[in-house]
Amino acid sequence: MSSPSTNHPLTHARNPLGAHVPVGPGLAKGAWKVMRELGGDTLQVFTGNPRGWAPSSGDPAQDTAFRELCEAEGVPAFVHAPYLVNLGSPSAATYEKSVASVAHNLGRTTAIGARGLVVHTGSCVDDGTYEAALRQVREGLLPLLDALPDDGPRLLLEPTAGQGRSLCAKVDDLAPYLEALEHHPRVGICLDTCHAFAAGEPLDEPDGVASTLERLVDIAGPGRLGLVHANDSKDVRGSFKDRHERIGQGHLGKEAFAAMLAHPVTEGVPFVLETPGGADAWRDDLALLAALRPQ
Repeated sequence: MSSPSTNHPLTHARNPLGAHVPVGPGLAKGAWKVMRELGGDTLQVFTGNPRGWAPSSGDPAQDTAFRELCEAEGVPAFVHAPYLVNLGSPSAATYEKSVASVAHNLGRTTAIGARGLVVHTGSCVDDGTYEAALRQVREGLLPLLDALPDDGPRLLLEPTAGQGRSLCAKVDDLAPYLEALEHHPRVGICLDTCHAFAAGEPLDEPDGVASTLERLVDIAGPGRLGLVHANDSKDVRGSFKDRHERIGQGHLGKEAFAAMLAHPVTEGVPFVLETPGGADAWRDDLALLAALRPQ
């Protein structure tokens, strides 16, 4: 095991920076190695097929090695739930599989020592089913949240870009969702900058980042923001299109990320890229975020 990287180029108490990376030959052999080659000090992974329901048991040796690396070097890791998860679905089969998938992935998140499980907040699909969808969210998630230990991972809710009948897109949409979950202490928020912008948040305006973050705290409470997905947008504000772009090369621009990295609400919050281009592009985007971050 390597020793703690106290002089790692992106190691920073204010905001660890990293990317969603492939697992490849294993969490420690693959994902960890990729993160370090990118110059990152945080990462997000899938622990199974992101587009399938079949649960993956993982490799216990790799789980242990990865967990020990994260603990030794103080690296916050995150797991992203499969894309198929939709706790608001009117389909009983989809709903039941979604609850089972979240439960399984919370177990995997705990096993690898990750800080949180990111779950898309979902959609109600059909007209007139919003309230029913929120009841499903409550019934499916509260028992899982109650089972989490105080020192265990958090469930990080990720609002979507507003396509379809999203249960959460803009920050204000989080109010009824969190109410349905009784503002459970194990619930946090993952703010995706492309999603928020596509849903209509004014992140491209001079005070837009500050107003969005402060409204998030007003609605969710202090300390709920657990992760930022740092993604520029190929499309204009309010497009409802989830098309990520490299940092500074989309309609948000570098100024939005500089403002977000400097705001008190993001103090200590990791930023993870989900941008296109592969490893070389991620390395450059991380270097740009590091340059934009307050020194």
